[in-house]
Amino acid sequence: MSCFRSLFSILAFLFVFSFASLGFTQSADVVAQVGNKKITKKEFEEKYNEVRSKAFNPPTKEQFLEELVRYEVGVMEAEKRNLENDPIVKERFRQVMYADLLEKEVGKKVDAMNVTQADMEKFYAKNPDIRTSHILIEIKPTATAKDREIVKKRAQEVYKEVRASKKPFAELAKLYSDDVISKKNGGDIGWHSSITLVPEYYNAAIKLSKGAISPLIETRFGFHIIKLVDERPFKDADKNRLRAAVIEQKKISLLNEYFNSLKSKYGVKVFNQKL
Repeated sequence: MSCFRSLFSILAFLFVFSFASLGFTQSADVVAQVGNKKITKKEFEEKYNEVRSKAFNPPTKEQFLEELVRYEVGVMEAEKRNLENDPIVKERFRQVMYADLLEKEVGKKVDAMNVTQADMEKFYAKNPDIRTSHILIEIKPTATAKDREIVKKRAQEVYKEVRASKKPFAELAKLYSDDVISKKNGGDIGWHSSITLVPEYYNAAIKLSKGAISPLIETRFGFHIIKLVDERPFKDADKNRLRAAVIEQKKISLLNEYFNSLKSKYGVKVFNQKL
């Protein structure tokens, strides 16, 4: 298993780093030749050292040289069979070009991002960690339109009962919720962030005051009645996760800005109403 994993890693490296052709013109210290292509010792060492610095279990020099040779032989055979015209190959090449474009235009800006304490506090003010309980009236993935109406009617009845009842929310969750895991804990699903909850649920929950109960909220799982149990203060938040979330938000902004500037060049038209 480890042999195949190692081989795959080598080939992946070659795929990324071999667009600069191995058709070397130097003749000194040639370590291998495939047709008219010569691999010099200098260029072999550069690639081998790169692989060694990244691989957990790097190949020997002899193994790596064999992979370089196989790569060239394989590419030559593929060209002989005109595989560059294969639709799958063309699409993979398009994907590589797309990834390379983003790396060149956006990647360096992302790497240079600086996330400050103020950035994290601003983000957290709108995206706090919350602890909630809920009652779920489940909609099965295979539900028909008629099934959905039946579930919605039941959810509305349960909601009326929750609003009118003097019983604790936890007791009502154990009685009515279809979430078999959380109902054992009175509907409590623990601490979550905007990343770990579906948007409809999270956006409804953060609008609640502590201890308040939401109206019916629909997600892909069904209808929820949510109770906000608590909200974690910024000082107790996971700063590493928070920093990563801020970087992701900034990255999305950079991508949006970049593609908005490009779209005007290519006459983009989107017909969402046809989806």
